[in-house]
Order: sequence, then C-alpha cells, then structure tokens
Amino acid sequence: MNRGRPPVSIKDVARHANVSIGTVSNVLNRPEMVSEDRRRRVTQVIEELGYVRNDVARQLKAGQSLTVGLVVQDSANPFYNEIALGAEAAAEKLGQAVILGNAGLSPAREGLYLDLFQEQRVRGVLITPQSADRARIDTLRSRGIPVILVDEHASSSLYCSLAVDDIEGGRLAVEHLLSTGRRRIAFVGGPDSLHQVRDRRTGAHRAVQGVPGASLEGFASEALTVLEGRRIGEQIADLPQDRRPDAVFAANDLVAIGLLQAFAFHRRIRVPEDIALIGYDDIDFATSAIVPLSSIRQPARLIGRTAVELLEDETTDPEHRHRHVSFQPELVVRDSTGAR
Repeated sequence: MNRGRPPVSIKDVARHANVSIGTVSNVLNRPEMVSEDRRRRVTQVIEELGYVRNDVARQLKAGQSLTVGLVVQDSANPFYNEIALGAEAAAEKLGQAVILGNAGLSPAREGLYLDLFQEQRVRGVLITPQSADRARIDTLRSRGIPVILVDEHASSSLYCSLAVDDIEGGRLAVEHLLSTGRRRIAFVGGPDSLHQVRDRRTGAHRAVQGVPGASLEGFASEALTVLEGRRIGEQIADLPQDRRPDAVFAANDLVAIGLLQAFAFHRRIRVPEDIALIGYDDIDFATSAIVPLSSIRQPARLIGRTAVELLEDETTDPEHRHRHVSFQPELVVRDSTGAR
C-alpha cells in the first residue's frame, strides 16, 4: 500500500531515468527537442513510477491558469445547471475548464468555495452571490483574481456583471395573468434575501397597479423548491373558495411545479380552470409537468457563455472596463394559464 507516500516528483523521474530535470520537462512539454531513445526511457519511467504532472504549479509558473471557478446558489435548480453548461461550452473553446461549486443556498458553503478557488489561484471566478455581502469577493479581486457577478446587477464599478431584468419578468408574468381575466393574483416565493425574488415581486406589483379590481397577495416560501411550493399550495387549497386566488405567479418553476402537485392532489382545484399558474425560468420540466407550465424564460446558457466571455476580456485586456450586460425575459405561454 502507498498510504502516506509522497507523490512522485519530476526529480524522481529524472533520477530513475538517469537524465536531467530539464530533459524530463522537455519530454513533457517539448518532446520534439528530445532524442527518441531518451524520450522512450523517460516515458517508461513515468509509467513505472506513476508520475502525474502538477498542472496547477505549471500554469502558475507560466503566469496563467486554465481553470475557472463557478459558484452557483443551488445546483438543484436546473436553471443554474444550464448556466454551468453555457459556461463550460465557452470555456472549452478557450482551452479552459470550469470547476462548479454548489453553495446550496448556504453563505458559509459559498465562502468555502471562494477560499478554495483563491488557494487554487483560478483564472477567475463566476458567482451567483447569496447576499449583498462582498467581503470575500473583494478579497479575491484584491489578490488579482477577477470576479464576474452572474444573475446580479452590480452596484459597483469594481465588477462586471450580467443578469436578466427580473422586474420586467415579474411584470410580464402578472400582465399575462391579468389578460386572461384573473384579478386575485398570488405571488409565491422567498426568501426575501434573494434579490431575484424581490425584483420579480416588484414587477408583479407594477402590473396590478391601475387595473380595476386587481390585487396581489404574497405567500412567503423559505426556499425556491418543489417541496416549498407544495407546502404553500396546500395552504392555498385549504382556503375557503371565496378567499382563494384565481391565479398564482411562482418565483420560479420549481415552486410552480410544487404548487401544481398540491392542486392536483386535492383534485378539487383545477389548473387553469380554477387557478391559473405561471412560473419563472422555463426549465425543461415546465413542458412535461402534469399541466404544461407557462413561464418566464431566461436565456440561461447564453448567460453562462457571456460570463466566460466577460471574464476573458477582463483577464486578457488590462484596460478592460467593467460593464453590466442585461438580458430581457420572454413570456412562454402554455396550458397552465389558459383563458377561462
């Protein structure tokens, strides 16, 4: 067993192959500069000893890393996985790799990933922040690691950022519900510490203002999950019929799917006949729900690709100016908001 045995170094390879360290380095990086006999000998020793090159150290010595760190709020939400896929595709074209860190809606875990990426001296960090606290992010930047804020409107000139206009998205969602004749609208989402939730609710409020008989009631969830959607859906289903909303805007599709399940389990609540329902993000599951779900689409993969492009601009251009890229949401209508 090799438990506790230090890793094989390039010096070990050179000693066993009876060549210089420079020769081993050339075999690894510039094999055309080494004779076939020596190249074969060094390669054989590498295989026998199980030597693994330290790419992190090599990249740092060259003054650059080919690794990008990505920290998302919650990888259980397919929206963030789509962002990661977009980022990976863009990074691959640049010969880079993305390491994904799932904060799981935990600021402490987010901090652990930021510390890890700092220790690894990654090329840069893409992050969907948990809160307005920027202390750890500021530390990364002060140590020469650029940071791109994803799904966030940066309030500082220190960072590039990109996000969808969630206020507009909230307005689109509720205006659509109002257009189907609904007037008692419920907004389901939380926690309020997430700016996405606050912005979507703000847009919803703007939509009902000035519409005769229209109202907006809030139902706070502890998280944007299917289980929380189901819990609040059961609360709504237990309300007397004359107090129930006739439409619900869920802060994301996972919550909307949970609501849909709760309504289906009770069976006495039909979607959209009794309650119209719209979500947010337009994840793949929206189309395959019990009732295909209307939603507000965000261009998740484009967001991921653009984040990597912003990072590359900042990394390669010393005169790069920080900027914010805003994307517009899109209404996608399906069966869950059908007219009465």
